[in-house]
Amino acid sequence: MKNIVLFASGNGSNVQRIAEYFAESTEVCIKLIVCNKPTAYVLERANNLHIDTLLINKNMFYESDSVRDILQKMETDLIVLAGFLWLIPDNLVNAFPDRIINIHPALLPKYGGKGMYGMRVHEAVVANRELYSGITIHYVNQHYDEGNIIYQEKCPILKSDTAEEVAQKVHALEYSCYPKVIAQLLGEI
Repeated sequence: MKNIVLFASGNGSNVQRIAEYFAESTEVCIKLIVCNKPTAYVLERANNLHIDTLLINKNMFYESDSVRDILQKMETDLIVLAGFLWLIPDNLVNAFPDRIINIHPALLPKYGGKGMYGMRVHEAVVANRELYSGITIHYVNQHYDEGNIIYQEKCPILKSDTAEEVAQKVHALEYSCYPKVIAQLLGEI
């Protein structure tokens, strides 16, 4: 059995898709959803999915080893960031080398880095009249969006597309691709 822990800060739509994808699996278990925002809708999703949650604060995450210790005790095989907005601390990156992944709503290295998430990315893509956007799934290192790229998928952007329409196209890619890439990576661990 491979154990996944999901990290999310907001709505949790990718968490929902990942949980549904692995719901019938006898080889993969989603052990925990870690969240840093007490009002995040992902916590309600987790409750509806019957998945345990861990609500963290900055002190717990950055000033102690408690999160690392919990994840190690759970025998975590893969940490999956799904809309988690905090930088992952060194103690986690070092404890889980090449076992923490993130999905970014653009074709990195474009539109990455601190502060580039969600609608900010899509607005920048539209403002710069890009012909394509898409998703990047990458390993996590000590810097925002700079880890080695695992997978990219692109979608065309029409001149008439709004940031909201770009977001819809990118979400569709996230929902279809992220669970499959996770499954592939778990087969390689």
